[in-house]
Order: sequence, then C-alpha cells, then structure tokens
Amino acid sequence: MAERKSLAQDLFEDMGRKVAEANAQDADEDGTKVVDVIESLCMNCHEDGTTRLLLTKIPFFREIVIMSFECPHCHFKNTEVQPAGEIQQRGAKFSLRVDKPEDLSSQIVKSDTAIFRIEDVDLEIPPGRGQLSNVEGILSMVAQDLEQKQDERKEVMPDVYEQLQGVIETIKQMASGQKLPFKLTVDDPAGNSSIEPPSELYAGKYSRQEYPRTAAQNEALGLGDTSGEAPATEIRPEYHASQMYPEMPAGSMVNNVDEDDIVENQVYSFPATCPGCTKTCTTNMKMVNIPHFKQVVLMSTVCDHCGYRSNEVKTGGEVPEQGRRITVSVDTKEDLSRDILKAESCAMSCPELNLSVEPGTLGGRFTTVEGLLTQVRDDLKSSIFDVGDGGDSMDSQTKNKWTGFFDKLTSAINGEVKFTIILEDPLASSYVQSFTAPEPDPQIKLEDYERTEEEKEELGLNDMKTEGYEEGHAAASEATINGS
Repeated sequence: MAERKSLAQDLFEDMGRKVAEANAQDADEDGTKVVDVIESLCMNCHEDGTTRLLLTKIPFFREIVIMSFECPHCHFKNTEVQPAGEIQQRGAKFSLRVDKPEDLSSQIVKSDTAIFRIEDVDLEIPPGRGQLSNVEGILSMVAQDLEQKQDERKEVMPDVYEQLQGVIETIKQMASGQKLPFKLTVDDPAGNSSIEPPSELYAGKYSRQEYPRTAAQNEALGLGDTSGEAPATEIRPEYHASQMYPEMPAGSMVNNVDEDDIVENQVYSFPATCPGCTKTCTTNMKMVNIPHFKQVVLMSTVCDHCGYRSNEVKTGGEVPEQGRRITVSVDTKEDLSRDILKAESCAMSCPELNLSVEPGTLGGRFTTVEGLLTQVRDDLKSSIFDVGDGGDSMDSQTKNKWTGFFDKLTSAINGEVKFTIILEDPLASSYVQSFTAPEPDPQIKLEDYERTEEEKEELGLNDMKTEGYEEGHAAASEATINGS
C-alpha cells in the first residue's frame, strides 16, 4: 500500500501557504488574521523560534487551535492541537472498527484529556498531548513513540524488548492495512474528542456514547467544586431551566422516595449532583405502566444553575432467558406515531436508510418512531455540520454523501418513504406499540434469540449468581474465621 500522509500533516503543511497569504493580506474579510505568527522560546536550544496559530473548524467536531512550532537554529519542530471550545456537559466515548483500508483515513481528534486505546493489543495511551490526525497517522505516531529507547531496552531488558517489539510490529501492520480488522476507542471525559463516522454504518462498526462524568473525572478537569453553592452569575442564562421546565420547590431538596412504596404515576424527587457544573440539583422519577409490556421508570434531571437537563428510561424486572428482536414495518404516517421504548441495552438499525445505532448511544428513550429518528438525525447532524458550512476540511464528495443520507432520513421522518426498524435487545427490555393489541400486529414481528457469549460478558450475566449465593458467602465467612 502506498504511504499516505495523515490529515494532520496535510493541515500543517498547508499552514505555510496560509502564512504567506496572511502576510500579503494582513486581514481577511472579517478583519481577523488567518494565521497568527508569534516568537516563542525553543525549549531545545533556548533560542527564539516561531509558533504559528491557526483557528479552524473541522467536520464531525468543532473549532480547534492548531499550533506549529519551528526553531531555525536547531531545527526542532513540534505540533499540537487544542480545542477552542469549552468543556462539554457530558463525557464522550467513541469506538471504530477498522475492517477495510478506507477506514485508515478516518479523522481522529484526540484532546489532551482523552484516553486512546487499541483494543486488540490492549494498549492504552493516557491523557497527554492533543492530536489531530487519522487512523493511519495516529497509529504511526504510537509506533514511533514506542520505538524510542528500544536499543537501550535490548541491552538492559531483552525480555521487555522482545515483547514491546512484537507490539510495535503489530501496530505498524495495522497502520499499513496489513492486519485487519481491529478496534480503536477514544474516551474523553471533557467531551472534546471525536472519531469521524464512516460512510457505511452497520452493527459493531461505529459507536458514540455520552455519559455523565464521575466526581473523580470532574476533579481532574478542574470542576471539582461540590460545595453546592450557586454561582454568583448563571453560566448559561439563555438556557435557564425554569424556561423549559416548571421551577422546583424552594428550600431544601426533597427526598420522598423512601417515605412510601413507589406507586404508578406519582413523581418522586431526590437530590443529585449535576454532571455539568457539579452543583446540587434534583432528579425526578416516575413509574409508568406500559400496556401489554411492563412497568418502566422515567427519570429526569434538571440543573437550575447551568441549565443541564437529561432524561432516561429504566426498565425493571428479572433478566429474561433470551433476548428479543423486534422488526416493525413503517408504511404510513400513522406508523410514525407508534410509541417506542428503546432500552439502553438495545441496538437499532434501519437497512433501507443505511442507519445503525449501537447499544448505549442514545441511552434509554420512550418516545415515538418519529421522535426517535428525529433525535438520531439531529444528534448526528450536529456533530457533522454544526461547524459552519460543514467544516473547513470536508471534501465535496463526502459532504454530498452525508447530505444525501440526511435527506433520505428526513423523508422517512416525514412519512414519504417506507422503511423497517429492527430493535435487537439482549435484555428484551424494548417495546413497540401494537395498533391491534391484544391481537398480533401484522406489521410487527417478534423473535426470541439466544444471547451470544460476548453479550453475556458485556451485560455481566456470566458472573451473576442468583441461586445458592448464600452457600458461597457462608463458606467464605467460615474460611475467614478459620484462617484468623
């Protein structure tokens, strides 16, 4: 395979041309420089070097600052990328399965707070320098970093050298496309990293999950203030919670969950911590009985300080013996109004729309078919086109391909095309409303299937013991007593 340059190298090489344009024309139409050039101290020879700063927008992400340093005395060079936006309200985790050579050109944005993993070799790169590259480029950089001081290891620790050399060769084969498939993940608590979605989506190919940060992650990001005191000024007054939801009762937050048994259609409240600003907020919970299905719990969190809001659906009951696959045909506009419950463990796909949603991507949602597709479209569209006119570096062919995909998805939402929704839930906790209940609906097909070993392991079912666990606990206690 011919050697290709990474997207980062292309951007940095292009900066020289933009610097010349900036010097010829000191300002662009908006009155701002294209590239800022400043003198900086070289940390290698301690002479004066030059740093170029470029603020740009990239597809599938947002604004970033590209920094390139060069020293004319010792010829030391360094490049970095930093997000120009703020820390997001939720963390984000991306995964990509690279199974064909074209995937090696998928763009990757790794911020300085992100953890990069090559799952197949169990290699983890901790948070560090921010990078803008593609799959091939970032794998090549990882291999290059690992090769440093290999000669010294060969002399001092030959065993470690042999093991590490095997990993380096494997990564090089991945970067050149000789060893496929493999899986990459980027986990960023700040939510400022990204992996470009592939043009073809199918089960296990690509996933994007948002999650609330833990207290330790907030502290690591400098958001560890959990005093509960409201800020002097609101962080986002335009998104004040009272404008979208009824205001919560004044005074101390209530906790009425333990007062009585939880009954249907009654709202319960308990204190929580906002994952956005770490201040105290309230989570509301309500149990609803879905006819011909089961009881579910609706949970909604609203922060009155920063305007953060989220809602999820949790299903209860025992774990069934088998998973369930639901196939529903959407033929008319009336079918778009079917109630649909997509559990967090459920994967969704629409073959006619070339759409695949991995488990956990949207969390638990109780809405309609139209509402679910609208949320998928808006979330995906905002991550791709919410950077000006599609981003500075998106080529016209890719842009036209995504535009056609969103046009077809919009036609499906408007009821202009027929399509099929397939919900595959290993916990059988998802549901689609039947228009002929309790009689079978001819447009809905229900199938029970055996869970795979991978699904059992991911759900923790292999380690779950519901019978005879008392005996194991008693044996462990007796062994402890005898040992003491």
